[in-house]
Amino acid sequence: MSNEDEFYDAVTGLDSDESYEGVSEASFKDAQVFDCSSQKNNGSVPQENGIKKHRTSLPVPMFSRNTVSVWGILKKCIGLELSKITMPIVFNEPLSFLQRITEYMEHTYLINRACSLSDSIERMQAVAAFAVSAVASQWDRTGKPFNPLLGETYELIREEQGFRLVSEQVSHHPPVSAFHAESLVGDFVFHGSIYPKLKFWGKSVEAEPKGTITLELLKHNEAYTWSNPYCCVHNIILGKLWIEQYGTVEIINHSTGDKCVLNFKPCGMFGKELHRVEGYIQDKSKKKLRVIYGKWTECMWSVDPRAYEAHKKSEKKGDNKKQKNDEHDGAENDDADDMPEVQETVSIVPGSTLLWRIDSRPANSAMMYNFTNFAMSLNELEPGMEAILPHTDCRFRPDIRAMENGNMDEASKEKERLEVKQRAARKERSKHDDEWSTRWFQTGSNPYTSSQDWIYSGGYFNRNYQGLPYIY
Repeated sequence: MSNEDEFYDAVTGLDSDESYEGVSEASFKDAQVFDCSSQKNNGSVPQENGIKKHRTSLPVPMFSRNTVSVWGILKKCIGLELSKITMPIVFNEPLSFLQRITEYMEHTYLINRACSLSDSIERMQAVAAFAVSAVASQWDRTGKPFNPLLGETYELIREEQGFRLVSEQVSHHPPVSAFHAESLVGDFVFHGSIYPKLKFWGKSVEAEPKGTITLELLKHNEAYTWSNPYCCVHNIILGKLWIEQYGTVEIINHSTGDKCVLNFKPCGMFGKELHRVEGYIQDKSKKKLRVIYGKWTECMWSVDPRAYEAHKKSEKKGDNKKQKNDEHDGAENDDADDMPEVQETVSIVPGSTLLWRIDSRPANSAMMYNFTNFAMSLNELEPGMEAILPHTDCRFRPDIRAMENGNMDEASKEKERLEVKQRAARKERSKHDDEWSTRWFQTGSNPYTSSQDWIYSGGYFNRNYQGLPYIY
């Protein structure tokens, strides 16, 4: 069997993600807090006051991964892209990557806040908070989502959050997932195409972000674009799995010329920078107007640059004294990369404004693949859905459904059956020189960056699903 015929099932979907806490409940000395209680309603927690309830748990707890070793699979792949490596199902979580990228929308209230603000810098602050919150659900999510099959789709409508989303797996080699979300009242459009490139480095798997994310605030005639940071899962072979995200994220307002530069910091030798994010907002003349700082696992703040610099100088004096006492031999550990001790608090600069704070995860999260409340509900097949959804929707995938229900043997068999079916369908198309035709997205250029992108062609919510392939 040639490489081109192998089913792509690499360790993908590690750059995505999200969760938050009611920031109006937070109280910090010398700190200002956005009152977002009138705007946010993230819908991830069931409510009784007329708002639709969603499930808050999976059917059964997850299984133990302790008895399985991935070394036999990955030992020949060091330094290579994990593009055609079939992974055992025990390393999955019961979601498709299309559902995983839907988790971007958990914090839609931040987009709604941006739409309501009259000042462009304040809007950029809200967009920056949204960009960070969109990867927050990566925290402790060490299971990989299922790779979508070619032609697979997913939709999510959340009236309580004011959006609807559709996504489609538009390419198989390389794997590309396209999504399009829009406000139910016409305030915004959020879209992009994601194709992460992954490499195995002996102890870790690194995901390089590929693809442009675009947010359009229609009322303000503004468009923002950015790409996600790198993501790395440590101790794939031995030790406790842990995740860090790093790299520079540039958010550009193509209408005003404003830019936000966010530096997701690697943990470093002593782990001091683990989870930290630091950056700034500048106008088109490159004048720094605000400093953005915090942790992608905790919260994000904004402050005047002068106040921030003064605070850093005072901190540096204390750090220099501490560093002399903390220095030690940083010999490399050949067995595992120990996760640095996490300091959960962020040092708040006086005069800062809280932009976003993560919500605590449900009490059963550790037994449920470390899902957030929002993630718990994504594969829920609600009454009446079967009559409305296209048969290509992720919720109908038998392998994911079996895994969610705790039937690992059936899930593994169904996964293998789908792989064989997809390869056979590809061979059949090749015999007749048939090209695969996407249904809801078309390749094109991003109108703001001119980079290659997948553009929503419309029509999905007209509910005409005739002619869709039977991929399951």
